[in-house]
Amino acid sequence: MSEPDTGTAGLDRGSPAARRLEVLRPGPLSTVQDLGRTGLAGMGVGVSGAADRSSLRLANRLVGNAESEAAVEITLGGLWLRAHGVLTVALTGASFPITVDGSAVASHTVLTLPTGSVLRIGRCRTGMRGYLAVRGGIDVPAVLGSRATDTLSGLGPEPLAVGTVLPVGRAHGEFPRVDAAPVTPPSGGELTLPVLPGPRQDWFSAEALRHLLREPFEVTRDSDRVGMRLSGPPLPRDETGELPSEGMVSGSLQVPPAGQPTLFLADHPVTGGYPVIAVVLSAHVAVAAQARPGQRLRFRAVREPSEY
Repeated sequence: MSEPDTGTAGLDRGSPAARRLEVLRPGPLSTVQDLGRTGLAGMGVGVSGAADRSSLRLANRLVGNAESEAAVEITLGGLWLRAHGVLTVALTGASFPITVDGSAVASHTVLTLPTGSVLRIGRCRTGMRGYLAVRGGIDVPAVLGSRATDTLSGLGPEPLAVGTVLPVGRAHGEFPRVDAAPVTPPSGGELTLPVLPGPRQDWFSAEALRHLLREPFEVTRDSDRVGMRLSGPPLPRDETGELPSEGMVSGSLQVPPAGQPTLFLADHPVTGGYPVIAVVLSAHVAVAAQARPGQRLRFRAVREPSEY
């Protein structure tokens, strides 16, 4: 059922074929993301999807989409787009300066892009990733049930480039009755993330667990959608043997032999052979995904390990 041409919903004008976004500048890394490919890990296919799912869901709700609709994930900013057709959009997540045809507008609000207008998203002030939803969703072909770009496996559409055209789907349902979301932008300061110790905490010394839970770690520049490499006190092992590959989830803190942990994000591998000392609670992985290089993280146990 197409949306009724009443109230604010009438802002989306033009035939579905005519409504699209043209990429003028892609920024460091902009990709199409939705909520990912679930239920396929047994086939070796990761979930992928938005690194900050909370911000993606909010952007879609602001423009009246289903929370699972595909949107654009923007890394650090620098994305310029031209609207073809009158489009309704919202940008959430990191704190960005935004202009439409040179006039400043606000994030976390519902915006109208006149046809031919240029939306410029500058470099983010705090946070790492933003989500641009357009009413009707980004209507690229789905691969294995999702439109998400998986940067590790290569599934889904290519990252955005100059000249990429993103078709916009037909909007359904009523337009929401809010035009802004009072959201606090991601912090640029030290973050504390709750973790569940294990499943391989027994592979590590008590000293390693003390370091993990009492010392800060810094996000390094060697970080991406697969995971964030952290720099901090080494986490020494008690076990020095090889661990058979086992399943991995977002939020896993995997520790290679050098002792510096990696925090897995949306495009993490399905399996891994290094032991996982702890896992960030799933509700807080979105917070971790907004941490940028140079930012400090601390980890807090949600239950006490037997000894640390």
